[in-house]
Parts: sequence; C-alpha cells; structure tokens
Amino acid sequence: MATINLLPWREQRREERKKQFLVLLGCMVAFCAVVISIADQVISSEIASQTARNDFIAQQNAQLDVRIKAISDLKARRKQLIARMKIIQDLQGNRPIIGRVFDQLVRTLPDGVYFTEVKMVGQDISVWGAAQTNNRVSELMRNLEASPWFAAPSLAEVKAGSGESEQNNAFQLTVRQTLPQADAEADGQ
Repeated sequence: MATINLLPWREQRREERKKQFLVLLGCMVAFCAVVISIADQVISSEIASQTARNDFIAQQNAQLDVRIKAISDLKARRKQLIARMKIIQDLQGNRPIIGRVFDQLVRTLPDGVYFTEVKMVGQDISVWGAAQTNNRVSELMRNLEASPWFAAPSLAEVKAGSGESEQNNAFQLTVRQTLPQADAEADGQ
C-alpha cells in the first residue's frame, strides 16, 4: 500500500486559510475604519450645523434683547410724555380758575374791608387785610361761606389797630378754594 503524506497539504491549507483570515480581517478592519471615518464626518458635520444654528439663535436673541431694551425705553419715555401731557392739561384746565378766584374774592368783599396781602398755597388761600369794624369781617366770612368757589373760611386773628386811620381792625383768615359743582362735573367729563 501506498502511503500518502497529507501533512504538507494540510499545512498548505492551513496557511491559505490563515492568509484568507488575515486578508478578511484586514478588509474588515479597513471597512470598519471607513465606516467609523464616515460616521465621524457625518457626526462632525451635524455638530457643525447645530453649532451654526445655535450661533444664529444666539445672534437673533441678542438682536431681540436690543429690541426689547429699545421697547422698554420707549415705554418709559411714553409714560414720561403722558405724565407731562397730564400736567400740561391740568395747567391748561386750571388756568382760568385763578381769574375766577380773584373775581370771587372781589365779589365777596364788603364795603369798608381791604385786602393787604393774598397768598395761595395749594388749595388754601391766606388773606391779610383791614376792616373798619368787626362786623365787616364777619360779613366777609359769611360771603366767603356763601360763595361756591370757597369753603371753610377760618379767621386766624383780628387785631384792633390805632385810631389814626379809618381802618383800625387788621385781620388774617384762611379759606379753601373749591370748584363749584357745575364746573366740577364739567371737568369730570
């Protein structure tokens, strides 16, 4: 019988399989490297595009912050202008009142009474004057009470003056200036 030596064939086959395995392993490593490289590039491009979107949003937010600040400045300025307009309207509305107050002071003034000084602080009017008699001062107080432009007259003092002049009673009184009801209703509308 013939003897066949299968060892070299087996060893050759083993060497071929080993080479095939190494080639296949090299191909798989190369394939995996290519896949990882492509995945890295895709992920990097996605990160770059997301970063660009984030930068765009940050820029837009900065622009909106500037606009919001401008709007809040405009609102504050609007409030200031409205306050100024209200003050001007109040001044324009109250401008003829002082003339009417002086007219009413003259109308309530009885004969024999003279004002030497009139001072208005807020709504309170302080009056200094001279009268021939105490009855004239009382009549002035009644006239002020009856006037629709004045309320709560209060006599602070009456001093008897010297007999050298005709007006020998100096007085000081305060009265509160008010609006008549018809004028107050017209101002309210």
